[in-house]
Amino acid sequence: MEKSKKLSVILFALLIGFLIYSCTNDSNNSSSTSTSNGNSSTTGSTTSGSSSSVGTIGVSAVVASDPSTCTSLSGIAKLVCLCDQFKASLTTTQQAALQLSYTYANIKTWSNLPASMSARIGLRLGDLTTTQVALAKAIVKQISGTTSNEGYDEVQQLLLADDYLYANGGGSTYGSGNYYLAFFGTPSSTGTFEIMFTGHHKTIQSTFTNGTFVSATPSFAAVEPTTFSANGTSYSPINQERDAFVAILAVLSSTELAMAKSSSTFSDLVCGPTANWSFPTTNSGLVCSGLTSAQKTLVLNAIKTYVNDVDDTNAAAIMATYTSEIDNTYILYSGTSAMTARGDYFRIAGPHVWIEYSAQGGVIVSGVHYHSIWRDRINDYATTKS
Repeated sequence: MEKSKKLSVILFALLIGFLIYSCTNDSNNSSSTSTSNGNSSTTGSTTSGSSSSVGTIGVSAVVASDPSTCTSLSGIAKLVCLCDQFKASLTTTQQAALQLSYTYANIKTWSNLPASMSARIGLRLGDLTTTQVALAKAIVKQISGTTSNEGYDEVQQLLLADDYLYANGGGSTYGSGNYYLAFFGTPSSTGTFEIMFTGHHKTIQSTFTNGTFVSATPSFAAVEPTTFSANGTSYSPINQERDAFVAILAVLSSTELAMAKSSSTFSDLVCGPTANWSFPTTNSGLVCSGLTSAQKTLVLNAIKTYVNDVDDTNAAAIMATYTSEIDNTYILYSGTSAMTARGDYFRIAGPHVWIEYSAQGGVIVSGVHYHSIWRDRINDYATTKS
């Protein structure tokens, strides 16, 4: 009888142990399956990767990365390769959101407002994986210049500025993840296509026809606050533009300053995001034909702070055009010559070039913030008007 009781206890203990092992093993298998399915839910048509998107403030931290298949290429061949590799990393749904028709309605869809206030089209970068964002940023880098504080460097700083606003009162309306990338037309060495990168305070676009660069405007840049810190580094991404205008005003005579100063006041840009093809029909201000060579150089230096946002080769070609037209180019300002007070305004207007700068009141952070735009009076949107 005693032996029978002991045997029953042993069998019962073995049964309990088996049940515990089975439940634990099933739980582990279920967790593993769930993780695997989570990964596959965002896998692109030809690649696999993590299901985690970078989120609202994750884009600025991702480093642009060229796929090995594109590193040996240059020019339009490299740009098309980068675009193809990026598309290959996406799902078919994402590809459809990215690749849109080249129409005037599409290419003019951008704003100085956050995307939640003025909708963008294309792919929101915050919804992508780190690998996908690295590929997207490689495209932006390819169409941008390499000059310090301009081009891609300026793009990166303005992404950090939006993350700063997120963390300092702006919330999820702001953040580097709320920037969008879109292709209008199919990136190729034939036909016309445009690449647009757009978000709150930065919009760039590059248009190509049959493999040749044809337009980089409109190009918009703004910053709030004007100076901020991120990761222990201080940034002032629009100060070089502002300083270039201040340098021009500093070398003008009192007579020239009077001619350059407008009697009007400006609370914002005249030809801002929604004011397409609305350039004034007559020029006002001080014409550069009467300036000294040194003064003209300062005006050209100010123009370069915008044109150098474009890839280096095409920026040089644009500057050659603007330089040839310097004698027919006008400068105008309003407000103070420091260009730091609310209402301060500067304009450069030539046969082609149109640049505006406006100091405005802060929205999220107290003080002022800067808005600025570069347009081309002849070649904006690659001459597309309807």
